[in-house]
Amino acid sequence: MTNRNQKVFLISMVLSVLGFGSCQKQGCTDIDAVNYNVDAKKDDGTCTYEGSAIFWYGEATSDALIIADAVSLTYYVDGQIVGSSAANVYWDGTAPECGTTGLVTVTKDLGHVKTQAYNYQIKDQDNWTFWEGTLNFNANECKTIELVP
Repeated sequence: MTNRNQKVFLISMVLSVLGFGSCQKQGCTDIDAVNYNVDAKKDDGTCTYEGSAIFWYGEATSDALIIADAVSLTYYVDGQIVGSSAANVYWDGTAPECGTTGLVTVTKDLGHVKTQAYNYQIKDQDNWTFWEGTLNFNANECKTIELVP
């Protein structure tokens, strides 16, 4: 192989390697992300996350609410109304799953972080606060929050 052919061969090899490296599909490679891309080989920093929570209570809590003259409850997360329920409607059984019909489920967009804390409040029809606190929403997770007297 002549000196000129060797240079052409080396340049071709370098360009092939550089070209191959730049063809790697980029995208979100975190399986916990909403926009996870199974085809992506290189993370491009665009991953976004969301987390969920479901609020529920059993018969004993419902009875206590009724004794306290609560007729309905309004659920707030981060100051925004996320749902409501009748005080006399309760869950009978083990902890429900997110999205269960008749229960309040809230999903929060966490942006580019995997966990985010939000304040919550649960008030009756007279604006009396029965529960309040801080809830940590985690990426790709649904928390079940049992409300007890």
